[in-house]
Formats: sequence, structure tokens, C-alpha cells
Amino acid sequence: MMIRQIKEKDDSIIAGLIRKNLEAANLNVPGTVYFDKEIDYLSKVYVGPESKYFVYTDENDKALGGIGFARFPQMEDTAELQKLYLDDSIKGKGVSYELVSFIEEEVKKAGYKKAYLETHENLQIAIHLYEKCGYERIARPENVQHGKMTHFYLKTLV
Repeated sequence: MMIRQIKEKDDSIIAGLIRKNLEAANLNVPGTVYFDKEIDYLSKVYVGPESKYFVYTDENDKALGGIGFARFPQMEDTAELQKLYLDDSIKGKGVSYELVSFIEEEVKKAGYKKAYLETHENLQIAIHLYEKCGYERIARPENVQHGKMTHFYLKTLV
């Protein structure tokens, strides 16, 4: 298994994972990433120094999950962690923790000092993950992109 930057061949796989996970959590509704057109071509969205997306692959280089970051303009020196989704076959094996740790290092390399994220109360496993990784719940920022999100977190990266 390895982590690498997303390629065009991964786009449909990651889009499918995102939609499948959101459907399972009853979050295939407007106001979530489910309806974002960009999830069908993430390899073209996450480019440049301010945003990147990485995939977790199997031994055959098939994407089984992913995570990304992008500049969060509402807060100074802050990147937003985005789109952490996994295939069912690798859930419960510590991959989420590995991806969060990996992306935090990438965020620091990109020059950010803080990491922000948003999630939904239906995603209790994600909430547990983020809190265990040291993210602290904050008040809802103004102008969040996905209006259905209910939980907002911030972590200062050392």
C-alpha cells in the first residue's frame, strides 16, 4: 500500500467512493460534497502549491481512498482538510489515521500553520477520528461551502 498524488485514472474511483460513503450516511443531499461537480475530476481541481489530493492505493496501484487539502481563505495560514473517504475493504485498519497524519505533514510543507475541517453529526466515526487526532471543535465559520455540515474543527500544526 502506498500514498501518492491523485491521477486522472483515479477520478471516477474516488468520486464513487465519496458518493457511496455519503449515501451510507444518508448525506446524499444538497449542501454536501455529494453534489459538487468537482468530485468527478479531482485530479484537475487539486493542482498547485495551495491544494493537493492524495490517494491510498493497493499493490496494483488502485485507489482505495483519499484525502486532500486546500487553502481556507476564512482563516489566516489555514488549510482545509477535504474529502477523506475510504473503500469499505480498508475501513477499521488504521488507514484514516495514516492519511490524516500524512496530510498534516503535506499541509505544513505547503506553509500552513493550522488545519480546519468540517463534518456532519451522522459521521460519528469521522468525529471520533478527528478528535482523537487532536482537532478541537470550533464555532461554525461564516460562509462554509457545504451548508449541511454540523461540526467544525481546527488544529494548530506544530
